[in-house]
Amino acid sequence: MYLEPIPVATLLYQVGRFCFRRRWPVAVVWAGLLVVVGMLAASSPAPPANDFSMPGTEAQRAYELLAQKFPELNADGATARVVFKATDGKVTDEPNRRAVAATLGELGEGPQVGRVSDPYRSASVSADGTTAYAQVSYEVPGSELSSDAHDALLDTVRDARSAGLAVEVGGDAVAKRGGGHSAEALGLLVAAVVLVITFGSLVAAGLPLLTALLGVGLGIGAVKALSGPLGLGTTTSALATMIGLAVGIDYALFVVSRYRSELAAGRDRREAAGVAAGTAGSAVVFAGLTVVIALAGLSVVGVPVLTGMGLAAAGTVALAVLIAVTLVPALLGVAGRRVGPAGPRRGARARSRPVMGVRWARLVVRRPVVFLLAGVAVLGVSAIPVASLELGLPGDGSKPASATQRRAYDMVAEGFGPGFNGPLTVVVRPDGGDARGTAESLAGRIGEMRDVATVREPVVSEGGDTAVLTVIPDSAPGTPATAELVHALRAPGLERAGRARVLVTGSTAMNVDVSQKLADALVPYLTLVVGLAFLLLVAVFRSLLVPLKAALGFLLSVAAALGAVVAVFQWGWLSDLFGVAEPGPVMSITPIFLVGVVFGLAMDYEVFLVTRMREAHVHGRPAREAVVDGFRHGARVVTAAALIMISVFGAFLGSDEQMIKTIGFGLAIAVLLDAFVVRMTLVPAVLALLGDRAWRLPRWLDRLVPNLDVEGRGTAGPQAPPDGRGELVAAERRSGEGAR
Repeated sequence: MYLEPIPVATLLYQVGRFCFRRRWPVAVVWAGLLVVVGMLAASSPAPPANDFSMPGTEAQRAYELLAQKFPELNADGATARVVFKATDGKVTDEPNRRAVAATLGELGEGPQVGRVSDPYRSASVSADGTTAYAQVSYEVPGSELSSDAHDALLDTVRDARSAGLAVEVGGDAVAKRGGGHSAEALGLLVAAVVLVITFGSLVAAGLPLLTALLGVGLGIGAVKALSGPLGLGTTTSALATMIGLAVGIDYALFVVSRYRSELAAGRDRREAAGVAAGTAGSAVVFAGLTVVIALAGLSVVGVPVLTGMGLAAAGTVALAVLIAVTLVPALLGVAGRRVGPAGPRRGARARSRPVMGVRWARLVVRRPVVFLLAGVAVLGVSAIPVASLELGLPGDGSKPASATQRRAYDMVAEGFGPGFNGPLTVVVRPDGGDARGTAESLAGRIGEMRDVATVREPVVSEGGDTAVLTVIPDSAPGTPATAELVHALRAPGLERAGRARVLVTGSTAMNVDVSQKLADALVPYLTLVVGLAFLLLVAVFRSLLVPLKAALGFLLSVAAALGAVVAVFQWGWLSDLFGVAEPGPVMSITPIFLVGVVFGLAMDYEVFLVTRMREAHVHGRPAREAVVDGFRHGARVVTAAALIMISVFGAFLGSDEQMIKTIGFGLAIAVLLDAFVVRMTLVPAVLALLGDRAWRLPRWLDRLVPNLDVEGRGTAGPQAPPDGRGELVAAERRSGEGAR
């Protein structure tokens, strides 16, 4: 028994007609929603700093124990490390000591400052006497640090610089509060140019931009309003903006393009809006579902910052889908005749010549093996650097050389050694006896370990049952040698020797734990997301081979994109061109986030392009002609959509945040490869080789898979124009007459 069709396209067709007819109420509802969300966002506190905590890891357990046993340390408060370097003589010279003391006094009087350490009393002077540093601890976390406190810190550091003393500052208290929107503006500018070229109309080009901005405004407002309760970090809004702009413009582009095609086919405006919502809108809904599945699936990894980023971006994508199928038809009604049909090019010769997409598709289907092998070779070569992927988290060492944080980092590394920029905190809890004695005994053993520069005197808790050792590695944070030291300190032998429970934490240890957990979660996450989306695509295309081909193409795309990320951000290839200040380990969050986002975006083009092919095949076109027909209607739009996404993502290369820069580059490269190599080259080649087999389901499975009617057959019938000029009506007639 076969399942009855689920009229998804028919439902969306009716929604599109309704929104077109009730255009002003629909527009007012969306505008009112934007105002309400904006008011909620305006009354919300600033978002917290990015929290790379990892519940359940050893570093996190040790951090929580420290907060319990050493509350006076105020581990949640912002910190700044002010570094002094004598350019003439030593920092211990009397004039320099007086200058340092005066600076420390000014720092201590700054707003929200809890305490300031004295480098001369805390042994924070380098062995050669040229460098010293002071720790400034604040009473509030970095997200709650006032602008006055932030400015006072930077002003004091600037005023302390003199001919004989260089002064720089690093730490989370230095981070900028807020920022400009130059990346978004640049991406929108390029998108506007692409849309004008695609549509040849300012009004038609302006609709996708307007609706995308509305969706991003709603998404960012919601993120800001929920940042406090949900703990959404500072980069969440930037990533939601990046993804929301890209998909928002693309989804609206798909609907507007189909609307203009339906006008050209002879439909009246309300009918064209309904058919566009029912056909292109169906593709948008299912493409958006794959993106939402991929992004929301990031929550299974168990990293709070990744969960927040994924859910915020997924919510923005869901808004983009709703806007595309409701507000876009309404605005098309408002625009009226200012959005005209897609007209043919001028001249008889131009009208008789196939469009570029058709010429390309015919070329590929004539030589499918050649193009298949060439495309796989390009992606395979691009993926080679993945074999040497190293993961880490950003720090002051990844800042541009012009930044004060980076200069402070380099001064500490030069004066004290690279390990001083990433000390390890070892928490010791003896099974019984004296915590200090146990910690001192362990300090001796740790000092003999490989890659240990020094071990400081233990600090004992007020209750006397817990001690803390600060271990300074020989190597810099983020290096394999430091990671090996973390694992050595956690080895069971050290605990047995000291008869104590030993926990290792600190930013470097946390980075090791985050990177390891993300690496372990990558394959299960990939399996879950690809599996769920595969099932969805089976229902959309009623095929096993088409979703399988889509999944394999995605794996090639994401591997090639990760290879490009490694080559630029880790190896340093073309680093100056892309603004990479310091090549090093790739951000540990990048691979799994790239997998989630790229999979969803890749399915956008897959659904939109292949749906047009299936639509043609269902209405009677032979397999190879259906591929060409899909390119006739979809190649121009997919090309424009890809260029828009690339421009939006690429614009974020100008961000000061390493996370945003890396993800923006990775997504731009991934869309470039996926759209033009996988979807525009490998897809037609594979479908040409498969022929009719691509569109078949086993009979037993055909009975189980719901028929979603994505092709929009339910939209062609009584609602079609009476003269039969409509594209879907003509296709139905060809199918009914047993056409080719």
